[in-house]
Amino acid sequence: MDKPPLPPHPLLDAMLRAVPRRYRLPELDGACEPARDASPATTLALVIEQARAALARGEAPDVACKDRFTGALARMVREAARAEGGDPVFQAMVLRHRAAPVREYASLSVRADQDRRLVHAAVNALAHPGKQQRLGPGPQREALARLHACAGAGAWNELHDAAQHLLEIAQTPASAGDPPAARGVIQLLEHPALARLRRLDALAPDPLVVEYRTLWERYGPRSGSASAVAQGRSARQRGEAAEALAAQALQALAQRLNAAVGAPSPYRVVTSMRVPAAIPAAHQHAKSEWDVVLLRQVAATGDTADGTPAWDVCLLVEVKASVDAATTDFPRLRRGLRLLAQADKDAVYPFATRAGTVPLRGAALCALPSAATALSRTVLYCCDAPPEPTPRLLSAAARMQLLSATPTLDFAATLMAEPRADARALEPVWLALLEAPGWRAVLNQYAVLRQVRELMVHTDDLLAAV
Repeated sequence: MDKPPLPPHPLLDAMLRAVPRRYRLPELDGACEPARDASPATTLALVIEQARAALARGEAPDVACKDRFTGALARMVREAARAEGGDPVFQAMVLRHRAAPVREYASLSVRADQDRRLVHAAVNALAHPGKQQRLGPGPQREALARLHACAGAGAWNELHDAAQHLLEIAQTPASAGDPPAARGVIQLLEHPALARLRRLDALAPDPLVVEYRTLWERYGPRSGSASAVAQGRSARQRGEAAEALAAQALQALAQRLNAAVGAPSPYRVVTSMRVPAAIPAAHQHAKSEWDVVLLRQVAATGDTADGTPAWDVCLLVEVKASVDAATTDFPRLRRGLRLLAQADKDAVYPFATRAGTVPLRGAALCALPSAATALSRTVLYCCDAPPEPTPRLLSAAARMQLLSATPTLDFAATLMAEPRADARALEPVWLALLEAPGWRAVLNQYAVLRQVRELMVHTDDLLAAV
């Protein structure tokens, strides 16, 4: 099992070089100055890249660079805070930052789904319809039915009242022989999850909370709503169609490779390839399923327990709906490659795919590159989104981190009372960008964005290149 992986076939290398990279970004000159009419986001991207380049040279960015940064960030805040055409997500963040009831509501909302499940479980333990049927007609059965109905309706105050009424019934002499029922009702009444849900309902009519919810609804439908479910279904269908096109392109490539080598079909394509738990490395936060994979069969037999040949990975393809989605995915992808590289070079691992289980050689998995600059011969991002007329130079994640920084939210809150708020209040964000480890991703955002876009191809271009 010590056979090294075969080098890539020249035809595969030629295809990867030939496929157009319509999402590609240029390398920025460290001295590049933003145009006078450049958007705040573009200016920020250029200034951040200048700061990164200066730090890489061992120099401190100058005061002019800092002033351009704070000025551009202030302009971006003003744009996002506009009532017309602004950013409802940012406006909701500012509202949460400055209003205690909104902060409490937002905090409770984060765990509301879990709290609902906990309360439903507690109610079912007492009042499941099956339990109701075992009781004869009477006040207790009616009280249980009401309790169950309140839980189904999400009427938490009414549920509390129904539980209180049920407790009174359970404590009557006629029900005194069933202390577990009374204890269950008391536990429900004292359940922290029920208290949080009731508090959430109490906060909901607050005018600032209503405004907060309205802003989020402008951004998109509420989680779990019919509109959100429909959106999710549509996105899945688009993703499945794009994945099918990518698989079709790789299938055509596999056919060309098989014809070129003249051997009995050593290349094949699999989809939804899942990483087995047997690989001895941490799987958390790493990509554990690959959308489309081009494999090459190893010629020698005896690689697997039953004597059938194993396979090597030639090309990993991930399908994404947008540049932002690919950029967000990139750290997971690199962790996924590092995970594969931990394979035992003398082992063969069973990978589940839509076409069944496929044995892959650890020796080839170990050879997969994980350095961001060495992925171009192994990884592709496929996308069916049209490239932007003017590519965005500031990633969505970097923009959000800049806007959600506490000094930025403080500045935005001040801006609501004082339109001439001083941009120098944003200098702490500049210092964090230069010094704080948590801001390293923002400092390096353009370099990462270039790497991701360099790996991206349009699905149609991939198919045409084959």
